[in-house]
Order: sequence, then structure tokens, then C-alpha cells
Amino acid sequence: SRGGVSKCPEDDRPLDYAQIYPDEELTTEVMNSLVRCRNVKDGCRWVGKLQILQVHLDECPFDALPCPLRCGAVLPRLDLEDHLEFTCCRRQVVCEFCSKKFPGDVYEKQHSGQCISEVMWCENKCGARLERRFLANHMRNECHKRTVLCQFCSREFVQETLQTHQYQCPRYPVVCPNRCDPTKIPREDLDLHVTELCPSATISCSFRDAGCKHKCPRFSMEKHTAENVQHHLKLMCDLSKTQQTQITQLCNALYSLTHITDGEFIWKISNYKQKFLESAYKSVELVSEPFYTARYGYKMAASVFLNGNGAGEGKYLSVYIKILPGEYDNILEWPFILPISFSIYDQNIDYDLRANITESFVPDPTWKHFQKPVKDTGALGFGYPKFVSHEILKTRDYIKDDSIIIKVKVDSYRNCTSP
Repeated sequence: SRGGVSKCPEDDRPLDYAQIYPDEELTTEVMNSLVRCRNVKDGCRWVGKLQILQVHLDECPFDALPCPLRCGAVLPRLDLEDHLEFTCCRRQVVCEFCSKKFPGDVYEKQHSGQCISEVMWCENKCGARLERRFLANHMRNECHKRTVLCQFCSREFVQETLQTHQYQCPRYPVVCPNRCDPTKIPREDLDLHVTELCPSATISCSFRDAGCKHKCPRFSMEKHTAENVQHHLKLMCDLSKTQQTQITQLCNALYSLTHITDGEFIWKISNYKQKFLESAYKSVELVSEPFYTARYGYKMAASVFLNGNGAGEGKYLSVYIKILPGEYDNILEWPFILPISFSIYDQNIDYDLRANITESFVPDPTWKHFQKPVKDTGALGFGYPKFVSHEILKTRDYIKDDSIIIKVKVDSYRNCTSP
């Protein structure tokens, strides 16, 4: 308005304030009209006369108000109390542990969860409760559940078990039982120290196995050894003789055991070509290792002439068997009458395609070859001068890898006439 002139809100015509006057009846009518609270959208259901609206707004729980502490927050009256007590950054908070006052934001960001007077449980779960300012020292130096290092083996243990561990700790220093030195020795090294290093330990002479019974502290053993060279030498010589006798006995026993065949003796003759040439140039008899037909049986040896002997010379391979004097001849039956067979193997890789050559005989009890032997002579045994011809021997796989394989079988059943 200008100069006291305004416009009517209804028809926009100019109005003069001098001509405007209050209408009490209309005012009363308007003020008695019913209205809703302006906070109806926020949930307020108040309805009343316009003239008491302000009274309601002064108490309306949904009416928005600025925080009285001027933190900048605007919120409904019903939330104001909680805001002032719990969330306002300018509220005053008293710490329940140290009783000091702090602005809300300072308390939440800097003091809460860090108060040195706050009572806490020990993190090692030992059951202790103490103020935060004492907690670090308690966990580091006092708590019986704290983790500590063994000063000897450097392994970690719970403090309350450390003493028990030290009774078993391999590096715990212990005194030598011989009191050789005031210096203590780690427990795990004590056995080695006593058995090999301790100068005071009583030890046996290094020639103990030879018969020397002397014992003395380790530090004086060198003197004993130096003063008894001749005695020790005699002991060693005696021991050597005894051992040589035992070795000879063992070798004889081993030789006997390794020559027990259970009736089957397999003889492989290697370097066949060279040995055949030697036999062709000069009649050479190849004699096998002796063997026993059983654990307490007859002792025998086989022999061959690669270029033949007697009627088979030059064209055949001859094979013989002769009975040798054995350890158990006095308990065996004589004359020897068990069937014997000779075989030469076809060394074909396919077992089903092999064609071994076999000849067998039953000893004649009247022949001298099968009587109880008196001594081991070089006499020719009994066998086959024409066992297999050279022509046949060159066929198939009788000769393979420059070797032939001959089997001698002694049948333990008297009535058996086949190999």
C-alpha cells in the first residue's frame, strides 16, 4: 500500500484505511470456526476453534522446534527430550566411570570406550576385572593366563603352565651328574655329554670287545691305552683268530645251505662259444658246483663235454652225473637207486612253445658209480655221451645270449621212472 491506500483482495479496488473498521461479529464467527492442526500430515489429529489454535501449537507434540542448545537440529516436540538427553552434540554428558562432564560430540568421539577409569574384563579370560588404565600392565606382567616365552627354548606358553614345562624343557640347563663342570648343560644334550664328552664319566676301554675289562674316567683313558699297547695287541690277535674260526664255520654252513636243491639242480653255462672252442681244441670237462639232493641227502656234481666225449666226441654234447662223498652218507641208503633225468632248456620267451630235450635213467645198483663213495676222485660219472647233437643244439633257442641251461633232477620216489 501507498499513502494508507490498499487494494481489496476480492475485487482489487483501492481501499482507504480511513474507511476500514473491524467487524466484531465477523471476527467472532471466524475465530469460532473449526480448524485442523497444521501438523496433520505428521500425525496430529487435533481439531478445534481457530481462536485456541495457538494454544494447541504451543503444546503440539508434532510441532517442529529448533534445538534449544542451538545444535542446528529441528525436530518434533515429542522427540526433543530424547534428542537433548541422548543425541544432541551440545548436550552435557557425565561419564559414569570418571564422573567428568563432556560435550556430547566430544564424549562420543574421544572419550567413550577410552575412559581410563572404565572397569573391564581381562582379555585373557583369567576372570579379573580392573580399570582400563591398569589393564595393559595386568595382561603384560600379572595375568596368569598371559602368553610368555620360555627363556630356554623360546617357545610360547600360558604363564601358569610355564613352570610345568620347565620340568620337561629340552633346553633347560641341568647339572652334569658327574659334577665335571659348574657350567650347566641343556637337558637334551645331557645324554650325549655323559656318553661321549664328559671327562669325569666312567667308561670302558675301547678294547672291551677284545677282552680288556679296564674302566676309568674318560680323562685318564688315553693314559691307560698308551700303557697297554702290547696287552691290547695280544687281545686283538686272539679275537682275530676266534673270529676267523667262526667265519670259516659260517661259510661252510652257508655253502651247505646254498647247495641244497630239493632234487632239482639248474646249471647255466655262460660264454658258450669260447668254452666250446676250448673243448674242441682240447677235450675239457666242465664240472658244476656240488649240490645236495635234499637237506640231509646225497651229494652230487654234474659235468659236460661241450664237444662230446667218447662215442659222442666231435658231434654231440655229453653230460654225466657223479656221486661225491657227503656229510650224511652214513645215514643214507646204498647203493643209490633214485631215478635221474637230464634236461637242456629251450629258452624260447613263450613258455608254451618251448621244446626241452630230456633223457632219464634208473641207476643199476650193481654199478660202481652208485655205491657209497669212498673218496672224491676225478673219475668220470654216469650219463649220456650222445645227449644232444651239435646240429640240434644250434636250432630253436637252446643256445641264447651265448649260454645254455641244463637241469639235473633226482626223483625222491624210487618207483618213478620219468623225469
